[in-house]
Amino acid sequence: MVEQTLSIIKPDATKRSLIGKVVTCFENSGLRVAAMKLKQLSQAEAEGFYAEHKERPFFGELVTFMISEPVVLMVLEGENAIAQNRKVMGATNPADAEEGTVRHSYALSIGENSVHGSDSSASAAREISYFFDAKEIV
Repeated sequence: MVEQTLSIIKPDATKRSLIGKVVTCFENSGLRVAAMKLKQLSQAEAEGFYAEHKERPFFGELVTFMISEPVVLMVLEGENAIAQNRKVMGATNPADAEEGTVRHSYALSIGENSVHGSDSSASAAREISYFFDAKEIV
């Protein structure tokens, strides 16, 4: 089934000029970039995007991290795109991520794990619409 999912290249990766390498990982796995933009998130945008984590102790640190440098927002498309994106990203903890995954190759820590990807079709729909208008997706 062809799906769309949101992918974010996080500040730790953009700061280290890894955008091209990360995009290549997704494209080499068969995912197609259907939309992409480089954006400096505001505090309000980051807080809104991560609102589900507002009561968790790491929320403030997460927001501060996500606004520290620009991020790359992407809509990835392909067969089973949500699962494929998550497979390419690897485990949240880079120490647990399989060799060859983005997080194994590029993440600095659990917190600075280089990428975000939607975890379900409901999340993908919500997250894509948070950052992209339908006309921006080609």
